[in-house]
Amino acid sequence: MLREFLKAKIHRATITRANLDYSGSLTIDEDIMDLAGIKEYEKIQVYNVNNGERLETYAIKGPRGSKAFELNGAAARKGMVGDKIIITSFCLLNENEYENHKPILVIMDNENEVKEVI
Repeated sequence: MLREFLKAKIHRATITRANLDYSGSLTIDEDIMDLAGIKEYEKIQVYNVNNGERLETYAIKGPRGSKAFELNGAAARKGMVGDKIIITSFCLLNENEYENHKPILVIMDNENEVKEVI
C-alpha cells in the first residue's frame, strides 16, 4: 500500500510578485527549489499565512539568486506582495520506503534568504 507523506516544505517565504496575466503557477528561485528538492512543474500546495488562503498549483523555475516567490495567473488572487507563504510537496511511499524517509524543510527569513535547511 502507498501512503502520501510530506516530501518538502519551504516555510515562511515572502511573496515578491503577483502576476495575474500569466498562465498560472508559482515561480520559485531555482536555488531554493534545488535545496527543497522540488522539480519544475511539480505539483505543490501553497498556504498563505496572512489570509488563510490555500491553493494547489505547480512550481516553475525563477532566476537563481532572485529570491523570487511569484503567484501567477489565478493564484495571484490568493495573495499579495509581502504575504508569508508555506509551500509543500508530497510523495507516495510504501512501508519500506517510509522507514528511511525524511522530508526536507527549508526555513526562510524575512528577506527570502535561507535561514536553515532541516
